Amino acid sequence: MITAHLRKRLSATFGIAIALLLLLGSCSAPKNVAYFQDAELIKGMTLQEEQRLRLRPEDKINIIVNSADPMLIQQFNLVARTISSQSLGSTDTPQTSIGGSSGQSQLLAYTVDGQGDIDFPVLGKIAVEGKTRQEVAAYIRQRLIARDLVKDPIVTVEFVNLSINVLGEVNRPGRILLQKDYFTILDAIAATGDLTINGQRENVMVMREVDGEDQTFVINLCDREQTLSSPAFYLQQNDLVYVSPNSKRKREARSTGNTFNQPAIWISLASILTTLGALLFK
Repeated sequence: MITAHLRKRLSATFGIAIALLLLLGSCSAPKNVAYFQDAELIKGMTLQEEQRLRLRPEDKINIIVNSADPMLIQQFNLVARTISSQSLGSTDTPQTSIGGSSGQSQLLAYTVDGQGDIDFPVLGKIAVEGKTRQEVAAYIRQRLIARDLVKDPIVTVEFVNLSINVLGEVNRPGRILLQKDYFTILDAIAATGDLTINGQRENVMVMREVDGEDQTFVINLCDREQTLSSPAFYLQQNDLVYVSPNSKRKREARSTGNTFNQPAIWISLASILTTLGALLFK
């Protein structure tokens, strides 16, 4: 026979145990927040070769030719002068320039056409699709020297409009201009102010067009080896990076939200269970 005193003690113990279990379950720390959780286990990993950005149709580039003779190179640098607000009433057709303020001379950008070419002064059509900016600069320099147009040219090629888009659970989603050749998924995350606490580190998607077909790569940022070896570790122009929301964020979109993640709810449930336990042991 269970005495009344023993029943009360069992009831109290039962209630406390349930309350502790519920609180521990609701307050457990997530394990998928830290990046590169396997970093200490990786020794001597071979990194993939760095991938430079390669030009595609519709890309825009600036090409600057410099030499000891500034008069000689003027014909190779396309320059437009912006139209001031006072001259807008004239009949002259203004040329579009890249950046700058009114009245300043600016370099015009070359646009890669649908056939992958640009039309360069004097040299004519130049195939640039699939080439890096360093390869384009070296080719133009070689052509200028071969045709004895410039003896000592210094050719610089810079990107103008190359960009990627980052959406989803990041602090500053939006469009990012690519200012360097080797732009990685980590550079994109840093540029957007890191993932929010609700972003799935193990489910970052990179959507890319490859040979006319859309492909999607999934990167697990919690896994260093998988991240560094992913084909999408080095990003390309027009890539779309999407960070998926975690289950907590998805619940917030429902009407009930994260009600059952609140400690007060679990404490109330524990209190109810304690009362039920007391009634059962009467």
